[in-house]
Amino acid sequence: MSLQVIQWWDDGVVDDIRLIDVLRRYNATATFSLNPGLYRETRTFGWNHGSKEVWRLGVHELVGLYDGFDIASHSLTHPNLTDVSPDVLHREVNASRIMLEDLFERPIEGFCYPFDACNDSVKNAVRDAGYRFARGNRQGHNDFPPADPFAFHPDCHAFSDNFWTLYETARRVSTVFFFWGHSYELIDDVMWKHFERTIEIISSDPKTTWAAIPSLFVDGSKNS
Repeated sequence: MSLQVIQWWDDGVVDDIRLIDVLRRYNATATFSLNPGLYRETRTFGWNHGSKEVWRLGVHELVGLYDGFDIASHSLTHPNLTDVSPDVLHREVNASRIMLEDLFERPIEGFCYPFDACNDSVKNAVRDAGYRFARGNRQGHNDFPPADPFAFHPDCHAFSDNFWTLYETARRVSTVFFFWGHSYELIDDVMWKHFERTIEIISSDPKTTWAAIPSLFVDGSKNS
């Protein structure tokens, strides 16, 4: 039984440049969720992650950088979608998809809930906007396609202490292993080397293949 491995990275920041260089080196697929309403002509400061400054990419960098990778929406401006008005919710999930499709000139099928904030209203808005699937970030294994394609979660974070335990369990009993993260969490060369080794090990495992997440959803899941 071959294990399909999927990875999903959030927020679309400058650190993705180095991360994608690693992924390309090992022919690893990935999904990146972006907030198109936050990009400007040039790179802009986003926030501090501990003592590290996190910078957003310039809008003109996006298409070239993410070429060959799956793109998902992370909403327009990354609010807690359970706290906004119905009009703002509609704009956050609809306008983000339209902007990303215009920019990348391809369908945007996936959505990632900012802050893992989701309720029935948010889920219905995402479904009505035309997405096929949406995820949170709580740890929990899912069979694919999941029972609810608008409420599934990864097996673990990319830098979880139990990453390899869960990976080995998935190799024995499952068909999919799914991890997520943010590239800005890689704060030094030690972490980068460890991450690259992770990608190298998975890529060289004869019992695994990298998978594109849209391929794991059956036709018609959009209307589930």
